[in-house]
Amino acid sequence: MESVRAKSAGFCMGVSLALRKLDEVIKKHPDSGKIYIFGSIIHNPQVVEDYAGKGVVTVESAEDIPDGSIVVVRAHGITKQIRQRLTERGIHVVDATCPKVREACLRIEKSTAEGRTLLLFGEETHPEVKCLLSYAAGTSFVFDSFEHCRRQRLDPALKYCLAAQTTQDKSTFDQISKHLTNHENLDLIVLPTICDATKKRQGEAIRLAEEVDFFIVAGGYNSSNTKRLAEVIAAHGTKVIHVETAAELPLDELRQYRKIGLTAGASTPRKIVDEIQAVLESL
Repeated sequence: MESVRAKSAGFCMGVSLALRKLDEVIKKHPDSGKIYIFGSIIHNPQVVEDYAGKGVVTVESAEDIPDGSIVVVRAHGITKQIRQRLTERGIHVVDATCPKVREACLRIEKSTAEGRTLLLFGEETHPEVKCLLSYAAGTSFVFDSFEHCRRQRLDPALKYCLAAQTTQDKSTFDQISKHLTNHENLDLIVLPTICDATKKRQGEAIRLAEEVDFFIVAGGYNSSNTKRLAEVIAAHGTKVIHVETAAELPLDELRQYRKIGLTAGASTPRKIVDEIQAVLESL
């Protein structure tokens, strides 16, 4: 059995930057008491657990952060309203929002300030989507698939802008853009908000899917970009499994395949990918 590992597997620039900022805060304030993160710093439970061991506390509500403390904003960002509440309470905010997410926020803010209604391709409950929506000046519509988009009743008399959660599937976004432009007869501008790293990672996975009999995608089960990788590979027709760690690998099944592909989401530590690769090589 042969295994092939995607070159893009593992941390993206935004994730690396967020963790570097968190490490810097821990180093600068070793005796400050507890350092807080608003939501998981990245969507990987193993990483979150490691930082919890260093005294970093993850909270899901601004009210759970004591006045005057230090809070690191997760890579997915937080809403404008939450950021303002934290600042008003004298909480020191360290912004670890991914630069690509921050850029998408500013594009949405500018376009909707010009009177356009936001059409956003993404998962409505995802923290990044909540962050993006908070920068829209007016009405917004969120949809998570091409079919969902087609069901939206849009007013041709209005002006629109189309954007996407930064980790969404580029081919589906292009399909949505083409449909809205050619069939809905809308005054529409398309904002390029999907991260280049996401497009590269998905493109590489599709190319490798043509070479292998089976694919392993490593990453947190709560990671949208990791789930999307598995979906892209499955849509290509290659059998795929999504695991968080090497301990979850179905070893008996893997022995049946001639060639296995391995990739990982943008929030998956190299250590986890290395451990999975080591198991494959041992087979």
